[in-house]
Amino acid sequence: MANVIIVGAQWGDEGKGKIVDLLSEQADFVVRFQGGNNAGHTLVVNGEKHIFHLIPSGILHKGKKCMIGNGVVLDPKVLLHEMEELALVGLPVTPDNLLVSHYTHVIMPYHQALDLARERKKGKTAIGTTGRGIGPCYEDKVGRNGIRVHDLFNPSVFAEKLARNLEEKNFILENFLNDKPLDPARITDEYLAYGEKLKPFAGNVSVELQKARSSGKNILFEGAQGTLLDIDHGTYPYVTSSNTVAANACCGAGVGPTSIDSVIGVVKAYTTRVGGGPFPSELLDETGKLIQTVGGEFGATTGRPRRCGWLDMVALKSSVRLNGLCGLAVTKLDVLTGIPVLKIAVSYNCRGRSLDLVPAELDALENCEPVFEEFPGWKEDISKVRTWSELPQNARSYLRAIEKLSGIPVHLISVAPGREATIVITNPFS
Repeated sequence: MANVIIVGAQWGDEGKGKIVDLLSEQADFVVRFQGGNNAGHTLVVNGEKHIFHLIPSGILHKGKKCMIGNGVVLDPKVLLHEMEELALVGLPVTPDNLLVSHYTHVIMPYHQALDLARERKKGKTAIGTTGRGIGPCYEDKVGRNGIRVHDLFNPSVFAEKLARNLEEKNFILENFLNDKPLDPARITDEYLAYGEKLKPFAGNVSVELQKARSSGKNILFEGAQGTLLDIDHGTYPYVTSSNTVAANACCGAGVGPTSIDSVIGVVKAYTTRVGGGPFPSELLDETGKLIQTVGGEFGATTGRPRRCGWLDMVALKSSVRLNGLCGLAVTKLDVLTGIPVLKIAVSYNCRGRSLDLVPAELDALENCEPVFEEFPGWKEDISKVRTWSELPQNARSYLRAIEKLSGIPVHLISVAPGREATIVITNPFS
């Protein structure tokens, strides 16, 4: 039995979906514990691309139970659409393979309206949210005004909470954000209908996970976004609205910290970031454009181009510390093929000071200049490589440098998009 957490070790989009999909073969349960449909996992299986925003990546494996924990904020329309899409390709989602926590908070239309209207009002100072209503939903959760999944099954309770919330939200939309008010009757009909469809899937995720642990089952906890987008420990305010670090797997799924056996951080062989915010190792040259093109660096959720840069070891070491990482899964190593000289940022120069950690102050981080170490690249095609020894010497040296600088071992290496294109050095479930 093993309980393993997978988290992103950068600014998200590290390829967690592929790693979760690969490890799901040995897991009995796969649990999503935070975030919402602002996350997107792109998987390539047997040449077919699958994009998930809410359903855990393990859904592609038969005989696995996927769970959406209480730490997630749920857009029921998106979830039901994903179910329909999977059914069309012969992968039906049923209560046998998906359980949704009845404590999960529901994203409402007013959350999306507020999200979009606030970004418009901010103009040039906009953070660059996905506009999916994630942040406003977490606000209501913390403010004790949230609507949870179980509320969708009780029409009178739902109507009362909706009316109370809309009184405030419509006032803000009309009088502060210059937007249109929302119709409570229309929302009531729509969301109670969602409730009817979701009711068979709802239950107590925490209790089911306790049963699984007692039975000696393998559990895989799947995070969304990345450590540097954590609401507390990320590059605030350019962050997401939840705790993306490994510790939140316990809170967001309802398990105790003594249940966790291993934490794996997923990191690209370079660095990307979507939206605004400081990015010390960003490449604004032809190399950056090359990485973006070869790596297909466009968001699975929004389609926005990702900003690209060299691997940032200062940021990665913060992720190692914050998550208690046991090992790394390095993805998209193949994208660096053909680049003559590779660089890793090993420290920052901030106004004449040398820093080996990410500063808390946003203006300080914006003024950080990376200090690089250089490494020779490789020209050989590595997409068909399946063992460590088959990798070119320079690729192995680059990975050894990552291990040495981060202080933890590389456990998995992705060399192409497909599930099979992965070198497994250490299996966290073994």
